[in-house]
Amino acid sequence: MKTLLVSAVALIDADGRVLLAQRPEGKSMAGLWEFPGGKVEAGETPEAALIRELDEELGIDTWESCLAPLTFASHSYDDFHLLMPLFACRKWKGTPQPREGQTLKWVRANKLREYPMPPADVPLIPILRDWL
Repeated sequence: MKTLLVSAVALIDADGRVLLAQRPEGKSMAGLWEFPGGKVEAGETPEAALIRELDEELGIDTWESCLAPLTFASHSYDDFHLLMPLFACRKWKGTPQPREGQTLKWVRANKLREYPMPPADVPLIPILRDWL
């Protein structure tokens, strides 16, 4: 089984809310909510992938020094195994904009469970909630 490395981030605003993105129609798991991020390309670090993805997906800039490793997900789907480091980030430049057709929502930590998420993301919620 192939292992897929995907980097994700919990963007945390000044009010302690976390940014979730809803997967757009036409993508696998469309309609589910997730932490922003994406695939780590060959020769890329998880941090570099996240900085690139945040620029591409949300139009914001951040720096490696602002990405704090928080936890990770390890989950087997039918056709691949997902390994996903989750970073916390409280500092970036710009206002997140949905550049890839996704819907964005700032959510309080105690409300994260109310949003349907991919199976790999669900175990990250209590860790994030406790940390916040």
